[in-house]
Amino acid sequence: MNKELEKIKENEFVSFDKTNYKVLIIGVIIIVLGFVMMSGGGSNDPNVFNEEIFSARRITFAPLAVMIGYVVIIYAIMRKA
Repeated sequence: MNKELEKIKENEFVSFDKTNYKVLIIGVIIIVLGFVMMSGGGSNDPNVFNEEIFSARRITFAPLAVMIGYVVIIYAIMRKA
């Protein structure tokens, strides 16, 4: 009886299905979009300061998108099939 329970537990360890992979890919896309939103805002001339570095998109929305993406990935990993 004990060996049967071990076999069942081994089979239940990793059970990714199609939905888990879809949610995982969505999470990765959200993270990539967050990092893309953070990029840019620099200046070609090192003596000129560009205020665009401190835009709300780069300081607030992009890190929030990255954190949401990580939460979605954690959900995809922890979700039972």
